[in-house]
Amino acid sequence: MEHDAESARGGRIEPAPAASSPIDVARGRWLVFGAAFLWGTSATLARFVFRDRHVPALTAVELRLLFAVAILGPWLALRRPQALRVAVGDWGYFVVLGLFGVAAVQGTYYYAISKLGVGLAILIQYLAPALIVAYGALRGVRVGAATLFALVSAIFGIAMLVGNVGGTRGALNARPQDLAVSFGSTLSFAFYVLYSKRGLKRYAPETVLFYTFLIAGIFWAIVTPPWRILAAGYGADLWLQFVALGVFSTLVPFFLFNTGLRGLSAAEAGIIASLEPVVAVVSAAVFLGEGLRAAQWVGALFVLLAASLASIQAPEALPAQPERG
Repeated sequence: MEHDAESARGGRIEPAPAASSPIDVARGRWLVFGAAFLWGTSATLARFVFRDRHVPALTAVELRLLFAVAILGPWLALRRPQALRVAVGDWGYFVVLGLFGVAAVQGTYYYAISKLGVGLAILIQYLAPALIVAYGALRGVRVGAATLFALVSAIFGIAMLVGNVGGTRGALNARPQDLAVSFGSTLSFAFYVLYSKRGLKRYAPETVLFYTFLIAGIFWAIVTPPWRILAAGYGADLWLQFVALGVFSTLVPFFLFNTGLRGLSAAEAGIIASLEPVVAVVSAAVFLGEGLRAAQWVGALFVLLAASLASIQAPEALPAQPERG
């Protein structure tokens, strides 16, 4: 990303903190947990929209992104117009993050749900923290025993937690390309977390969100043109549910996650975010009457243990090194 003076570009560069204080780290952990909580609870609504209202998954992805943009854009224009200004040289960054981060992670995840079922889709996506840690290790970051144990605990706990969620028939009948695309949700989520940190060192979270949501929304609007969605004749109640997904499944949790990510390491944020399936399963038990088996309670405890272990790691200093490229 370019580092020319903003006066020459018209862009507004957010000052990054020199280091993450204990208060910032604690705040970041709670923000990421808040994001996981909203993602988990809104998954119940998303599941209802897919299963009971028969809305195609990619339609829901497109609409929740576009509604998030429609809400965030005017708010920024009225309250923080300077946040809409970015350096010309950084547009490539936003396009890459919007397409290969936001659009890819949402599209591949919902594709995985449609082909493999909810349980296996969640388990595959939350292999991402392992990739994040492996990437850090390849770059010379020391990986402690507690972090490795947290990863194993998270993966094992999620496997127990979602083992029978969504059934296994879809997974047994899945084609190799279905599995390949589904594992794309792992890669894209890991990429989103790692690559977001580059932009968050220089721009406010809402700036990063607005432009990446806009780019991802345009991409999915090309895949499924809006007039085809309008022609489906969805009722007012379903449109309200789309708005709710845009706010509580997209705009608010991604803002919380990105804000928390500024003061945490990518690995810690990813492991804490793995609390999402715990919240999703408990939410389904409360709101949909789906009981929890003993194995699921044990799995939830392992995921909680993983989040706790991730939270005792040393905080990451920001910024680490000046960006290049």
